[in-house]
Amino acid sequence: MKKKFRMIHDENLCIGCQACSVACRSENDVPDNVFRMQVQIETKGIFPDLKMNMQRHSCVMCEDAPCVTVCPTGASFQTKDGLVQIDHRLCVSCKYCVVACPYDARFMNPITKNIEKCTFCYSNRVSKGLEPACVTVCPTDALVFGDINDTTSEVYKKAKESNLLYPKANLGTKPKVAFVPNKKGVSYE
Repeated sequence: MKKKFRMIHDENLCIGCQACSVACRSENDVPDNVFRMQVQIETKGIFPDLKMNMQRHSCVMCEDAPCVTVCPTGASFQTKDGLVQIDHRLCVSCKYCVVACPYDARFMNPITKNIEKCTFCYSNRVSKGLEPACVTVCPTDALVFGDINDTTSEVYKKAKESNLLYPKANLGTKPKVAFVPNKKGVSYE
């Protein structure tokens, strides 16, 4: 059976420490002032009734990826496992994919001038049977990654026990990144 990778970010377990972002920068040589992924921290309410949301911001590896559809050279593509990647040998940095991404997950590397994004560390880790760098360093196990078709995998178990939401699901892009919404704190929504 074909692998079906998923990443789940549990907002209830995330403490906003940014270890995932630091690991990503180190693993992928991401320069300062840009990021492939990060946790954005949002505070709501008035002390002492506060709510802090820790939201992962990165490429969500859309099954129906607008960035792949608009790419004129085929540089944006999906692997046999369905993960969205960029072939820098074909990329002409036209930025069509940057504009097409509804998740604001792509950027131009200020040093190499290449278009970049989160790749789930596909070429340097996942294709070799390892987890993405961000998952390996998370001190609270807020990130879970793996093949959701494998009923023994942690990601399968987490998906079964959790009420998952998908970012901007209404767009029909079918993200491969899901999140367990924050239930902590006082909500003023």
